[in-house]
Amino acid sequence: QVQPTESGGGLAQPGGSLRLSCDVSAITWNYYGVGWFRQVPGKEREGLSCIGRGGGGKLTYADSVKGRFTISADNAKNTVSLQMDGLKPEDTAVYYCAISNRLLLYARCESSGYEFWGRGTQVTVSS
Repeated sequence: QVQPTESGGGLAQPGGSLRLSCDVSAITWNYYGVGWFRQVPGKEREGLSCIGRGGGGKLTYADSVKGRFTISADNAKNTVSLQMDGLKPEDTAVYYCAISNRLLLYARCESSGYEFWGRGTQVTVSS
């Protein structure tokens, strides 16, 4: 299997929190980056936050989530988490974790630079 695996999605109230986890244990080669993305109907897939393998490279956040979301790597558990605080209804989307093999592209945090994708996990923010 060459997919990361997302978990932790669900329903949250506005102003609430969720923590997503990306299990990258199935990725056995020395990839360059891990990214969190989301997609809603009628919009392009949006890069939210990307980080180098093991947390040792460049780190980026989209303006839409900066100050509310935090990415981190846990090398002992072989996971990359996205802590989401201050959730808003417009955060409702399918959230994806992806792997990049592109040294020069992963930090741009764009879908075109990522090759191996999880199945996605639904996040719904509503009262």
